[in-house]
Formats: sequence, C-alpha cells, structure tokens
Amino acid sequence: MSDLVKFVEEEFVTKKDFPEFSTGDTITVYYEIKEGEKTRTQFFKGVVIQKRGTGSTQTFTIRKMSGSVGVERIFPINMPALQKIEVNQRGQVRRARIFYFRNLTGKKAKIKERRR
Repeated sequence: MSDLVKFVEEEFVTKKDFPEFSTGDTITVYYEIKEGEKTRTQFFKGVVIQKRGTGSTQTFTIRKMSGSVGVERIFPINMPALQKIEVNQRGQVRRARIFYFRNLTGKKAKIKERRR
C-alpha cells in the first residue's frame, strides 16, 4: 500500500523547487490570493516554528508578530497557491519544534543567527 502511495506522489504531484529551510529560520512566503475574478500575491514573513510530515503531506508553521498579537499560519509545501519562499535569516535552535517561542517576549524572543 505504501508503495502505491509513493508511486502516485512521484507521478502526479508537481514538485516545486523551494530553498532548504529548517526550524528557527526567518522566511518570507509568497502566495496567491483569489478575490472573485482578481488574483494578487501576498507575503507572510516570520519564524518557522515547526516542520512536519514527509513527501507531499509536508507542512510548515510560521509565526510572526502583528503589533502585539502573535499570528501563526500553517502552509502545506505542495500548495498550488505557493509561489516562492525566500530565506531571510538562518536561525540556530536546538529543537525541531520551538513551541516555547510562543511564550517569549522582548530580547528573549531573539534567535541567534547560524554561522555558515
């Protein structure tokens, strides 16, 4: 059964070439929004707090601060509306899922930049 699922994913799911990113990175995601007849591109810039799943079911969660309110958004990696992903800053974190980041404010909420 799993072989059949892998075969269908490889054959029919279109793969996009996005840059490699991981938890703690600050990225900008550009996606298309349809409003009636019109379409426009909107971006969402924030810190990746988790990546989960494999293959075509992979998703990633981004968190940003809008004023003093935290906003999180989950994007599937193979969403047709995704246009491009830019990695703005590489972050150095020690965990795969940084849910503790939600409770941090001020200077504590800064993530160290990873050296190349």
